[in-house]
Amino acid sequence: MRLQKFLAESGVASRRASEAIILEGRVSINGRVVRTLGTKIEPGHDRIELDGQPLKTRRKIYIAVNKPPGFLCTRKDPLNRNTVFDLLPPEWAHLVSVGRLDRDSEGLLFLTNDGDFVLHLTHPRYGVRKIYQAAVEGKVHPPMLKRFTQGIEDDGEILKAEKARTISATNSKSVVELELAEGRNREVRRLFASQELNVIKLQRIQIGRIKLGELPVGKWRTLTDTEIKSLLAPI
Repeated sequence: MRLQKFLAESGVASRRASEAIILEGRVSINGRVVRTLGTKIEPGHDRIELDGQPLKTRRKIYIAVNKPPGFLCTRKDPLNRNTVFDLLPPEWAHLVSVGRLDRDSEGLLFLTNDGDFVLHLTHPRYGVRKIYQAAVEGKVHPPMLKRFTQGIEDDGEILKAEKARTISATNSKSVVELELAEGRNREVRRLFASQELNVIKLQRIQIGRIKLGELPVGKWRTLTDTEIKSLLAPI
């Protein structure tokens, strides 16, 4: 097995990020620091260490969580605020979130120890779509949605929805569904802010082909093999 694949399967990082770790000289095989990419190892026979700590492959875990509002996606918070890891068994404290939802947002979030899975679902080149429902103050008009799908420049970035549709709209409140391919930082909120609209509730309801469905708020479930394969399948 190639060393970078072993690091990814140990939950260290994606294969690409693992390559950088190797080049930095942080990995040793049987006590010898290795900086050569593509180095082959024998799991279970060779002793692999990262920063002096031994590694071993872990059983891959894939979890779907219905994140409540008010919870952070970080493992620990210096202000001791709630995090999604408070919702999980203690033995899963080593998992990482696949992308993030900001503290006030809610809905579908994946956690895993598979670095390649994280990369596939978060890197723009794979184009895995995420669908959000946003409740906003005020009325959303069709020209606004057209601007969303054409793309809006904000702080040096192009924010863009692949699809946008109004679910309901009154003069005081609208509910809009947006489908994103890249998912830049706080992208949905920034899109609406560009139209001077304030988001009062933001929920992610789908990632790839996996829907939030009936998963209760604050609860989790494991992804099935079929669901995992569907998420990794070419678009």
